[in-house]
Amino acid sequence: MLRVTEIFRSIQGESTHAGRPCTFVRLTGCPMRCVWCDSEYTFTGGEHVSIDAVMDQVRAFGVNLVEVTGGEPLAQKEAFELIQRLGDEGFEVLIETGGYVSTAGLDPRAKVILDIKCPASGEEPRNDWSNLERLRADRDEVKFVIADEGDWHYAKKVIEQHDLQNRTAAVLISPAWGQIDLQQLADWVAGSGLKLRMQLQLHKYIWGPDVKGV
Repeated sequence: MLRVTEIFRSIQGESTHAGRPCTFVRLTGCPMRCVWCDSEYTFTGGEHVSIDAVMDQVRAFGVNLVEVTGGEPLAQKEAFELIQRLGDEGFEVLIETGGYVSTAGLDPRAKVILDIKCPASGEEPRNDWSNLERLRADRDEVKFVIADEGDWHYAKKVIEQHDLQNRTAAVLISPAWGQIDLQQLADWVAGSGLKLRMQLQLHKYIWGPDVKGV
């Protein structure tokens, strides 16, 4: 059984897959408490759902791209079985993980989007740096949510120290919603000399920042 907050079909709002039709399986619970979190409603509640029932709902949407997200999806050990089942049925699977839980044992067919926590999140000390060692240049992506200039300098340091430009499929720079000037961030990215991709959360611009299930 999995504790599930919601399962819905929408478009992918982030990563290099932004704009693609996608089914989202949003699991309940997260061990982190990032100060800018936009999914606090996933911390508690949810419904206990069997993996078979989750698979039935995913199939019914008829979309090949599936993202398993949260909260922190990998905090539920049953999520690893769900991800394997999705891969077995030929779904293209994205895993949005906050980087606190180890990705060891994750089905290798899944594509990891690893959110490396910057200082302004309040959770930077909890990054599991061993997850960076498992990143694959042909499919995995890393994301830095930037709330201020300190976060930006921190992200650049981590990117350079771990050679993330060459060890991942993409390095994503994402503004913390409403906390940083977008033009300023764009200028930093453009002038960095690094191979980066600035991203905005498309779903928030389409449906608004507080709408669930989109």
